[in-house]
Amino acid sequence: MPPALFAGFWVSDLDAAVAWYSRLLGADPVMRPNDEEAVWEIAEDRFVYVERAPDRAGHSHATVFLDDLDAFLTTAGTAPTTVETYENGVRKAIFRDPDGNEFGVGGRISPR
Repeated sequence: MPPALFAGFWVSDLDAAVAWYSRLLGADPVMRPNDEEAVWEIAEDRFVYVERAPDRAGHSHATVFLDDLDAFLTTAGTAPTTVETYENGVRKAIFRDPDGNEFGVGGRISPR
């Protein structure tokens, strides 16, 4: 079985975080395991979750790498804070949630 992934973000306001991540990911959470967490499945067995932990909020980051970054940027429900381009042909869009957590989305630059 390929490894499953759970990437978590600590947030201060669960309702605000659920609204923001739902816009970014274009979907509502797939589950709410308890009153403190919400979970989105972004690919088979690969999950992003938010957990209410006010004392830790704003200190999380993760990056997902996609085959088509441009398609994601076109459909994302919020604009990236910055987009970086690296010498190795990779771009990374950085999104910041209401607490300042970094959700990065990377992809290779398509040959023209």
